Amino acid sequence: MAHSVPHLRRRVADMTEPVTRPDAPSVEERRVAPGEWVAAVRAARDEGYGFFDWLSAVDETDAPASDAHTATGDTDGAAQAATGDTDGAPGPGLEVVCHLMDVRHLGGGGLRRLLLRTRVPEGTSLGSVTGVFAGAGWHEREVHEMFGLPVEGFDDGTGMGLRPLLLPDGFEGTPLRKSFQLAARASKPWPGAKEPGEGGGATAKRAPSRRRLLPPGVPDPSWGPRGD
Repeated sequence: MAHSVPHLRRRVADMTEPVTRPDAPSVEERRVAPGEWVAAVRAARDEGYGFFDWLSAVDETDAPASDAHTATGDTDGAAQAATGDTDGAPGPGLEVVCHLMDVRHLGGGGLRRLLLRTRVPEGTSLGSVTGVFAGAGWHEREVHEMFGLPVEGFDDGTGMGLRPLLLPDGFEGTPLRKSFQLAARASKPWPGAKEPGEGGGATAKRAPSRRRLLPPGVPDPSWGPRGD
């Protein structure tokens, strides 16, 4: 990485492990156990990463369980959440990511970026970082609304809790979950392939073609007097 963060490693060495990607841009990535999430975000802020950029999630509930968890029977990753064991590949759950930046030396080309990641097992909650970065409130509301992730200790100063942010009143479901079913597909069969690679081959049913539209003022060929 172009920018190392030894001071951050010293502060949170017991709660994180490095995430390496050879083709990734100059961003420091660290993985943290769900139980240490708030502490890791606070430690990063105290060490200079004081600009909160964004927080989001990815549905990884269909990810394979890591070998260590499978061997011990912990296929849902509950032991990882309880003990903070982040060795090996994370198990299934919701991948929550927070992007922070250190902009103190921005003018001299010293911008540093940090991605903190955690994998929250299904059926468990994650601590809120609104007490560290007040601007995380909207992001946590969106993650709760779109993925159904319970966020403990959420406080955006309004006292209104994790209220809806984007979806209309009465909307049911979590639309960014992979298990969420589109209403259009549930009520009417999709005319073509639903996913890339589906319906290939000579026996595939072709989707109905659209009627060709004529320019304005040009009558349909079926109009007019019939020829004898």
